[in-house]
Amino acid sequence: MNNKTLIENLRCIQDFPRKGINFRDVTTLYKNAECMKIMVDELYEIYKDKGITKIVGIESRGFIMAAALAVKLGAGVVLARKPGKLPSTVIKESFSKEYGVDTIEMHIDAIEPNDVVLIHDDLLATGGTAKAAYKLVQYFHPKKVYINFIIEIRDEGLHGRDLFKDIEYTALLTT
Repeated sequence: MNNKTLIENLRCIQDFPRKGINFRDVTTLYKNAECMKIMVDELYEIYKDKGITKIVGIESRGFIMAAALAVKLGAGVVLARKPGKLPSTVIKESFSKEYGVDTIEMHIDAIEPNDVVLIHDDLLATGGTAKAAYKLVQYFHPKKVYINFIIEIRDEGLHGRDLFKDIEYTALLTT
């Protein structure tokens, strides 16, 4: 994949949120209509024949593409959120991040066993957030689970991909 237009429009910010981190800012892709179209079209081509019934968007940047792609695929959207943001009964999973420990939650009735689920997040770095979302989705015993990222970081000694050796995942960009 690695679409030239997406690469050219991706902003990287050195030493954010702390020294030594090269932050990939996907907001520059979201604000560009051509980039949004490219991302939705590429994701649609990957997943159009997979039978996706639910897309789990991981807070908060994952919500954007989850919603856009769900419309095109005719799927529902499930939110994986930080604690205290969902109004009904939830299940939760904690995980380690590059800079600490965090937790995500999903509604207890979000997914059915007959669903085919795509988990979407903007970025794969250490993989902790997506792996936590995967564990939450597995709680529901869906038919199949796929995972997608806009960007996978491989060039900074990050090994998030190692967490998904047995799970079908894709990334639109790799750096």
